[in-house]
Amino acid sequence: MAIAIVPHSETRKPLVEAFNAELRAAQSPWGFYVDPTPAWIPKQREDQPVWRELHLAIEQAASESSETGTAEERCVGAYGLKPQVWRVHGQEHVVADWQGPVSLGAIDNRYAALGLRLLRDMKKKQPLLYSWGHGGGDEPIVKLLTKMGWMLYDTPFVFRVCSAPNFLRKNAYLRKDPRRALGQDILAATGLGTLGFGLLHAGLRARSGKRFTARAHVVPEFGAWADELWERAKDRYDAIAVRDAAAMNTLVPREHRTLEWPAPIRLRVTREGRTLGWAVVVHKELSGDARFGELHVGQVADCFGLPEHAGEILHAAFTHLRGLGVDLVTANQSHPGWVQSYADNGFVVLPGRRLFCASPELQALLAPFEQTRRSLFLTNLDGHGPML
Repeated sequence: MAIAIVPHSETRKPLVEAFNAELRAAQSPWGFYVDPTPAWIPKQREDQPVWRELHLAIEQAASESSETGTAEERCVGAYGLKPQVWRVHGQEHVVADWQGPVSLGAIDNRYAALGLRLLRDMKKKQPLLYSWGHGGGDEPIVKLLTKMGWMLYDTPFVFRVCSAPNFLRKNAYLRKDPRRALGQDILAATGLGTLGFGLLHAGLRARSGKRFTARAHVVPEFGAWADELWERAKDRYDAIAVRDAAAMNTLVPREHRTLEWPAPIRLRVTREGRTLGWAVVVHKELSGDARFGELHVGQVADCFGLPEHAGEILHAAFTHLRGLGVDLVTANQSHPGWVQSYADNGFVVLPGRRLFCASPELQALLAPFEQTRRSLFLTNLDGHGPML
């Protein structure tokens, strides 16, 4: 039975529906997009700075019931790519994030090797390939990448609690143990939780000795001011996806179409009338979420500016989200200076929570990585989008 890897198409939608049904029937949590046109950043023109594309692994077999021996098609795997123009050491390159791969290998050992084939096909199409989102080195895909010579780099997760009572009562991840859940209920009811988190975040802010005053202004899109900011700040980063107005209006268009995450809010951050930077934030009241339970969670999905203005930009973004009534604000960030700026704003930094995995070709481009990592800039929008 031959397997071909082909672009997703309208005619193959029924095959993907059947593929997803097979996975669900075997209690697998995985699946793939039925619609061949991505709701988020579909490719619409040749000069587009970032887009998504979907590919399928199609198995062809002769039909047992067919007198003519016509080949029947079956979807047995899939993956997505997000090519994007990056600026690395002052030069532009197309670098791609990948999503997946997902295959019947998750439920059928006959397809156990298909994941490796899909990964190799991704790298053939986009040699400067990476993934940013794996949670640890014990995941099978991470072990496979290690064997293939990929570079793995730990990046942190940051958070700041806005409503301690809600955080303690509604956070699903921290309430798995009934005894711990009871303890959190007591902390919430007595006010000790509010006091504790207040002291924690205030202590982190005080440690920096910094006072931030920048303000956020909601804007409908990125304009010439964003281009001016990009030109002013781009050379301060050794590796970063292009973040000019064209790129950002493609990533965060006026018309929000995807249902995978909430509509983004674009914030232009100023101080004394001067643009310091911008942030893209999202928020959502969750229900039954495996991590956050019923919390109202905000996230700094993307941001940009000069590194020395990071604290002001993040202060403005956090203040805006807190004003929306969120219980918790989270973010992922790779740049050490920006991570420190989160801490300066009272965020707790949890190291080693998200892996940046780079192909050997991308690793070579990023060399020397010990130097490049100090100004490698990644946010949630550099992956699959906000994790809400």
